[in-house]
Formats: sequence, C-alpha cells, structure tokens
Amino acid sequence: MNQLYYRLLEGLRRLREREEGQTLVEYALILALIAIVVIAIVSALGHTASSVFSNINSNISNP
Repeated sequence: MNQLYYRLLEGLRRLREREEGQTLVEYALILALIAIVVIAIVSALGHTASSVFSNINSNISNP
C-alpha cells in the first residue's frame, strides 16, 4: 500500500513540474482574448469603416 502511495505522489510531482501544457494553455487564452477584442472593435467600427471606404471609392471613381 505504501508503495502505491509513493508512486502516486511521484506521479503528481512529475505532473506538477511539467510546464509545457501550462504554457500552451496560457498562449491559447491570450490568443482568445485578442480575438475577442478584435471582433468587438470590428463590430463596433465596422459600419463606420464601411462608410469611409465607400466614400473613398466614390471619390476615386468620380473625380
């Protein structure tokens, strides 16, 4: 029984020392946050930007 307990503790210690998975999760969270911010900005300014580009296109087409 003690041997099983020590194996379990050793496995948990090794699992805690691995940082590759933690780093991957952190990068994924940062990427998701950036994507949410970009989507929010594009949604908020999308109509305005579309109007500006349409205006520029009209001015270029009809000098």
